[in-house]
Amino acid sequence: MKKSFFVTGLFISISFSLFAQARTYRIESSRPEQHIQHFGASDAWSMQYTGLWPEAQQNQIADWLFSTDNDAQGQPKGIGLSVWRFNLGAGSAEQGDSAQIQPATRTECFLQPDGTYNWNKQLGQRRFLKLAQQRGVRHFLAFMNSVPVYDTKNGLATNTGRDGTINLKDDRYDDVARFTANVMKGIEAHDDIHFDYLCPVNEPDGSWNWQGTKQEGSPATNREVARLVQSISKEFRKQHITTSIMVNESSDLRCLLGIHNTDWRRGNEIRTFFGKDSTNTYLGNTYGVENVVLAHSYWTNTPIPYMRKIREELRDSLKHYGVRYWQTELCIMGNDEEIGGGGHYDPSMLTALYVARVIHHDLVFGNAESWSWWRSMGGDYKDGLIRVLSADNWKTGKAIDSKLMWTLGNYSRFIRPGARRYDITVTNAQQEIVKDGDTEPYGVMASAYQNADRSWVVVAINDSEALRPFTLSLPGKTGKWTMYRTSDVNGENLKPVGQCTGTTQLEPKSVTTFVMK
Repeated sequence: MKKSFFVTGLFISISFSLFAQARTYRIESSRPEQHIQHFGASDAWSMQYTGLWPEAQQNQIADWLFSTDNDAQGQPKGIGLSVWRFNLGAGSAEQGDSAQIQPATRTECFLQPDGTYNWNKQLGQRRFLKLAQQRGVRHFLAFMNSVPVYDTKNGLATNTGRDGTINLKDDRYDDVARFTANVMKGIEAHDDIHFDYLCPVNEPDGSWNWQGTKQEGSPATNREVARLVQSISKEFRKQHITTSIMVNESSDLRCLLGIHNTDWRRGNEIRTFFGKDSTNTYLGNTYGVENVVLAHSYWTNTPIPYMRKIREELRDSLKHYGVRYWQTELCIMGNDEEIGGGGHYDPSMLTALYVARVIHHDLVFGNAESWSWWRSMGGDYKDGLIRVLSADNWKTGKAIDSKLMWTLGNYSRFIRPGARRYDITVTNAQQEIVKDGDTEPYGVMASAYQNADRSWVVVAINDSEALRPFTLSLPGKTGKWTMYRTSDVNGENLKPVGQCTGTTQLEPKSVTTFVMK
């Protein structure tokens, strides 16, 4: 990515001195990379409860997640998420214990057994759709873990007792297509929320819920995914619905590139859905389907060299097939041993910096256009941006923010939809290019963006325990960089820590965003 030192035209240099070694981080304005569409999180399974809490609590949570306002001191009120993922329910909640799914992860369904629709369902989640919209969120994505229980082969929203094929009756594909179309239209009519995107399958290539009673979910072969997408496409065209249909919410980046923990009927998903020689599964010319592949970056974030390698392989494959990439879900798993795995909530910078490293790699090496965390709110597990304390199964509770949430905000609050990422070249005091100088996994990691309003944004992660001198310059322009820092220091949650025209320092174990308007 770093090919030359000299660049014609406008360039931005970021000088960096480490002890006696000066480094310059130069933004290559003639080498643009991907556009950034949005940053987000999901409402699963939290907002069905918290969306019914007292209004003051709802507003505080919504401000944290969605607000782009500042208080009188210039402190951001929230992290400004710009896409919100809505879990479109399958009806396990109405089944009660017979759903064979644990209560906390059951969902309601708009569709009723007699074929009518009840628009008093999923009210808590719909409340947060409105709260997000009121705070400026303009992009909404609906995702399905299962089709409605009335259409499944086993009558459940989980795959209990079945094989690895889709849990959908062979004669109900068109019924599910009508269901999705009716919900897209119904929520827009009742709530004035337009869904930009629908993803009708979620982790169809994973084995996490092919058996068992934990949560809603279904496997699917590539041909089954393509058939369902084609049915929805036909219905959307018929009903003049402009919602884009997205694939594939893959469970693992390795499933995009090859076969991983499965068989020939799954995997190789970029080639299968977007390679023109895939006659039975090609979706590239299907009405409403964007040339974007969605995936989750679980299980591929350690060891660090592998994290980079697979994202570079992904980037190359995407380029070959002319496809773009969104990372739509991540939380901490058991193999993330560096921070103790997923068990027990961590409000500190330990988890926040680990995740910041993943975000950096997804954006810089995977060229992700969109990046989303999994749950916006969770319990005693490293899966929520916000921690909920509740003694009555979330009927009431207390919400606590985290450094993880605010660190995501170092990206989401300042890199707005329509921004573009630019390469960075790093040179030392002798004007020699420092290979991979923009990515020190346990030191400084820096990435640069220009928003549609022409403002520049630099996100600098300092994962070291040392103070790192950092000098910014913008040749040919005059102005100041405003700095926002998140660290373990009390109160440093996107805290404005002043302005600089040249020299500043990166605090140990911190993430700092620099903005020049």
